[in-house]
Amino acid sequence: MTRASPRVVLAAVLLAAGAASAHDADILYSQVRRTAPNAGGEPRASTGAGPEGSEVRQVLTLTAGTLGLLLPADADGDGTVSQADLDARRAALEVGVWDALPLTAGGRPCTRTSHAALLRQTYVELSATFTCPPGPLRQTYTVLSVLPAGYRVILGSSLDGEVTGSIFADAAQPSVDIPEASAGGEGGATVSGFAGWVLEGIRHIFTGYDHLAFLVAVLLVGGGWRRVLLLVSSFTIAHSITLGAVVLGWVSLDGDRARWVEATIAASIIYVALENLVLREHRHRALVTFLFGLVHGFGFASVLKNYGLGDSVAPALLGFNIGVELGQASVVAVLLPVLRMVRRRPALYLRTVRAVSVLILAAGGYWMFERALG
Repeated sequence: MTRASPRVVLAAVLLAAGAASAHDADILYSQVRRTAPNAGGEPRASTGAGPEGSEVRQVLTLTAGTLGLLLPADADGDGTVSQADLDARRAALEVGVWDALPLTAGGRPCTRTSHAALLRQTYVELSATFTCPPGPLRQTYTVLSVLPAGYRVILGSSLDGEVTGSIFADAAQPSVDIPEASAGGEGGATVSGFAGWVLEGIRHIFTGYDHLAFLVAVLLVGGGWRRVLLLVSSFTIAHSITLGAVVLGWVSLDGDRARWVEATIAASIIYVALENLVLREHRHRALVTFLFGLVHGFGFASVLKNYGLGDSVAPALLGFNIGVELGQASVVAVLLPVLRMVRRRPALYLRTVRAVSVLILAAGGYWMFERALG
């Protein structure tokens, strides 16, 4: 039993790879703006308490690929989604999207008065206008029941154009309360403050199975504490560079580029796993880890950029990055002692490296196939 347990511990980290998406990049971003008429008939900011009700405008952004999972958006069948396709699918968008996003105020349904669809450079923008009765807003994202597991809605509520925070909905918790100007939603997980971004970074590293697979592959032949520290530091420095470059707007990462970044991350996992199986020495591993760390940083950035950061770019970037590092450090702290014990038995260590590397290779191949095909 003692001889088998290290392999069980290491393999357990990877077994979920085929059942979940490696990133939270499967995101729909929703922004809701509420106004109400004042006594003179001009729009004013609404607290939701007025007797005359209010107008609510919602903008939903998503990739064309995600829209294709909800309805046959490619009307002419040419393999791409155009503005003409969106215009032709107007009725389908109403049923397949907006009817699946019921909005209520004070427990009573809002009435949708109009909706539109625009094709942007890298995404599709869907918008709708509602007339809502008085009371707090609440929306149920039943579209999540149609999408694959792992999809989320990130809701940035705004009043007079100012983002009040980010709230998350997923298939397990599809209903969220939409906050007003200074309110926080109780229906979802709100990221607020520096500590919130740190926790979000930690959460992401533990649900980012591709990053975990890469890290485990590196640790398998990492050696002692000093060498592991060098490897982890090179990875950290590299992904911090590209994460910051994208979030600060120095590098653009559109939909197609993000997809190929994800495919390259999968390729990095395949490469490191193959090295573990083929090479006996890994003197260049620090350089390899740094180069692939740059790519993984783009992957982290594709997640963080979808949060609707507003004026909180600096604390979000720093907090999220620190959370990622804390998550990585905890993985290293747990696995490295186990690996050092296994290394004392060369035959067991060799079998462990081979078995786990094969699992990582299989996971990387699955992700590569899935992402390369879009």
